[in-house]
Amino acid sequence: MDDAIVLYEQVLTDYVRVLGADHPDTLTTRHGLANAYRETGRTGEAIALFEQVLADRLRVLGAHHPDTLNSRHGLAIAYRETGRVRDAIGVFEQVIADHMRVLGPDHPDTLSSRHGLAVAYREAGRVGDAMALFEQVLADRLRVLGTDHPYTLNTRHGLAVAYREAGRVDDAINLFELVLTDRVRVLGTEHPDTLTTRLNLAKAYRMARRAEDAVRLLASGGHT
Repeated sequence: MDDAIVLYEQVLTDYVRVLGADHPDTLTTRHGLANAYRETGRTGEAIALFEQVLADRLRVLGAHHPDTLNSRHGLAIAYRETGRVRDAIGVFEQVIADHMRVLGPDHPDTLSSRHGLAVAYREAGRVGDAMALFEQVLADRLRVLGTDHPYTLNTRHGLAVAYREAGRVDDAINLFELVLTDRVRVLGTEHPDTLTTRLNLAKAYRMARRAEDAVRLLASGGHT
């Protein structure tokens, strides 16, 4: 990812010189660089750049252009990842309303923002709101994307985490086991998402006083 950042920064310099700071390709590259900063943990730089790109896209493209909505979504994720959950919720709620109006309820970007809001609700301690929204998003992603799409698997995993945090440990275990089986089949045993589900299932087993199952799971390489 560090190589990607260097490449983004080089391309951005060239685009600014050749196309100008406000050209859509320049703005797209700046947005991509902000995402790269966020994915490498440079969240402070990511937030600053997302905020700059958002201001420029609002000015150049308008509030309801899909690219502007993408920058608002990226900023909300960056806020959430730095613990600014209240700010994230505010941006997510606004961008979802605009996504619904501009792109429609079933557009993948709309579904992504709704999933992001559910995560933010959960991190803010609003577990009931999170579960309700995860369940809605899951139903829509199953219908629109299908059972095995990675985004559908993400929402199923997020719902299982919310169940666990709400004390619905048996429901969490049942769902984690299903998600783990599907992630192993779709993504492979060593995929980071598969490993995350395995660890979360082990936590749920421990909460249910099933320590032997937790140990067996972690020793099994992710197979249930």
